[in-house]
Amino acid sequence: MTTDVAVDFGALGEDFFRNPHPVYAALRAQGPVHRVRVPEGAEAWLVVGHEACRAALTDPGLSKNWQHASPDLPLARLSAGENLLSSDPPDHTRLRGLVSREFTPRRVATLAPRVAALTGELLDAMLASPDARADLVEALAFPLAMGIICELLGVPSLDRDSFRTWAEQALSSPDRDTRTAATTAMTRYLVATTDEKRGRPGDDLISALIRTTDEDGDRLSADELIGMAWLLLVTGFETTVNLIASGVLALLRHPDQLNALCADFSLIDNAVEEMLRYDTPVETTTYRFTTEPVEIAGTTVPGGGELVLIALADAGRDPARFADPDRFDIRRATGGHLAFGHGVHYCLGAPLARLQAASAITALLRCCPGLTLDTVPTTLPWRHGLLVRGPRKLPVRWVRA
Repeated sequence: MTTDVAVDFGALGEDFFRNPHPVYAALRAQGPVHRVRVPEGAEAWLVVGHEACRAALTDPGLSKNWQHASPDLPLARLSAGENLLSSDPPDHTRLRGLVSREFTPRRVATLAPRVAALTGELLDAMLASPDARADLVEALAFPLAMGIICELLGVPSLDRDSFRTWAEQALSSPDRDTRTAATTAMTRYLVATTDEKRGRPGDDLISALIRTTDEDGDRLSADELIGMAWLLLVTGFETTVNLIASGVLALLRHPDQLNALCADFSLIDNAVEEMLRYDTPVETTTYRFTTEPVEIAGTTVPGGGELVLIALADAGRDPARFADPDRFDIRRATGGHLAFGHGVHYCLGAPLARLQAASAITALLRCCPGLTLDTVPTTLPWRHGLLVRGPRKLPVRWVRA
């Protein structure tokens, strides 16, 4: 079934961005598909519930290609160039094959020492705070995630603050012109960067993507290279920042789980999976558009480029899939969560995000005894929009040794 009147997410205010789960749960109780209005003003079809979300993620009638979007949708494109999030098979299959050659689990594993080293440097700087207080987003989550992805791609450190601003505006601003301007600025920079690396290649990922070819001699076009660099850079750090910040917040708000992890750090990998389920860093998927009338969980969504959003955040809180889903439990069997998607669009950077979260949170808890929140949770500022989710700031304090 659908709601008779669209739910206007932009009108729900700060409480919704801080905790959207009760709203999604209320919608889920009515049915799996709902007509809504997103903060950018566009009308969309929202899919909730684990089973319906999982099915929609692989529905061939839902396209990621912006060419299928209705021209009446007041939306700014979320990315520059052609990339994995704006293409469908067989184009997506070709792009993923080329990129995955240079983004293998083996390559990610080689980053572990650098992740550990940078985490140590950042924590040393944080621990030097004279009052044993810090904003964990600014002190650890952001500089770690941004530092690793920029080193991987070969982006100069002086440009990282600009990238952060552009990414936040492109992904979270409700203003279409602001989102477009941020995407345009980032595109200009990436064009200049890739042009420079063609002339002076290095051992970074962008240089590798310029060189990579398949057995038939296929390679990324200039537009595809820009799109893939944009995708890896923006999603590569945004997901990790929000995973670390939201994960630590969940631990601090559940002292029994924090104590259990500190007593047995072999639980860290499963703890990260529970963090992904409990507060997924990607709240709803990037845009999908109907290429034909599509039936989703008994509701027919019209063709003609209708916008469809899949609520990954709600899929992880569905009691039909996870018992007592609002309970944070680092020993929970979390298999089947959809935080990184499902099907052909499953997140290519998932292993890197998991690596950084496990490394950073383990090191943080080991060196900061008595870590606690330094504010009332209901006053924390959260990211706006429906795409990425996480606290903008996370004030903490600890016991000085």
